[in-house]
Amino acid sequence: MEIIYLDDFLNNGIIREEAFRQSVNEVDWSKYEGKKVLIKGCTEVPVPTWSYLIITAHLAQFAEKILYGEPCSAFEIFKNQNTN
Repeated sequence: MEIIYLDDFLNNGIIREEAFRQSVNEVDWSKYEGKKVLIKGCTEVPVPTWSYLIITAHLAQFAEKILYGEPCSAFEIFKNQNTN
């Protein structure tokens, strides 16, 4: 399972929308093709809800399954119906 850490998108210690969107657009999302991906729930700072939605929208084009939370207690938020 691949893990996305929202801390990787911090700008000067917080998530700023403009910088966040730019960082998200620079990610090669195709590397998640057909994979299970966990969006890690815990971060060092508060995370706006829209940031999860933006990442999920990008991942949904490629990932087999998207989960949210911690590896030991993740819950599914998306499953690609086009995969086996």
